[in-house]
Amino acid sequence: MNIGDKVRLLHGKEEGTITKISSSGQVEIEIEDGFRIPALKSEVVVVSQAEKQFFGTAEEKIAAWTPSAKKSVKPGTQEGIFLAYVPYNDQNHGVFLINHTKRDMVYAVSELFGENSKTLGAGVASANSYHKLDEKSIQQFEGWPPLFFQIIPINSRVEKTISPFERKVKFKASSFFRSKRNAPVLDKDAYLFQLDTQVKDLDVGQLNRDLNPEQVDAKPLTRQFTRPAKEIDLHIEKLSPTYELLSNTEKIKLQLEVFEKNLNYAIASGMDEITFIHGIGNGVLRMEIHRYLSQLNHIKFFKDTHKSNFGYGATLVKINE
Repeated sequence: MNIGDKVRLLHGKEEGTITKISSSGQVEIEIEDGFRIPALKSEVVVVSQAEKQFFGTAEEKIAAWTPSAKKSVKPGTQEGIFLAYVPYNDQNHGVFLINHTKRDMVYAVSELFGENSKTLGAGVASANSYHKLDEKSIQQFEGWPPLFFQIIPINSRVEKTISPFERKVKFKASSFFRSKRNAPVLDKDAYLFQLDTQVKDLDVGQLNRDLNPEQVDAKPLTRQFTRPAKEIDLHIEKLSPTYELLSNTEKIKLQLEVFEKNLNYAIASGMDEITFIHGIGNGVLRMEIHRYLSQLNHIKFFKDTHKSNFGYGATLVKINE
């Protein structure tokens, strides 16, 4: 068993790549979702070459994506032109243009550097297709240049004219990291943005109205909004009565969903601080929480809480007024 081997957990659903091997008999595995989880060597098995050739792996499927591919689409998904950032791991993201409409379109996409630009891709995007434009490291998020899109719908027969449009995109962390959902056509979890509608930054007032629609006409909204508790326990046994049936990935996702929901409620209701108790464990949940918080403009600061209270197993978040 070596670094780089493809492995599967014997008592779970996860599989991934070994990124670290310790002398204590533990290994660190990077799974498809981008998380890195620890495991004992005795709890993992190397995926054989024959099995990989027959079934393939998640990474091989990603590598097999062509710059342009056409796929079947689930019924009922929203149509539109989308920009998608698909996480390959906890750092690298594939950048895709998705044409989830019934028309072919001519497109050109460029990165802007002041008065200069660099074309990332251009051509014809067929109906219900995706085109890979680039790969980006999330560690360099603040340095990503603005993107400029030019889209021209193609009328292959006499039909209603749809006007060409241009769109300039420059992300803020507060909006980017709240946009993760399933990308149409690709059918992958991605940070997703629709280009044929206006991309909006986080609006605390709108967030308040979305979370509490029955009080849209009530003023002031923040005073009538039900605040979360000042301390939110994210231990998995507190969140799910059937936690023992969940995989490690499902546990982390549930904990992060509860964290994000309560943080949104705390911001929308005007709280000045909130504490999330995540425990010590293997540190994955703490790392994900701290990484998320570091991207938000509404956070004054965050820190590990005092040892006598939670043994550094919690994070205190101070919210901007």
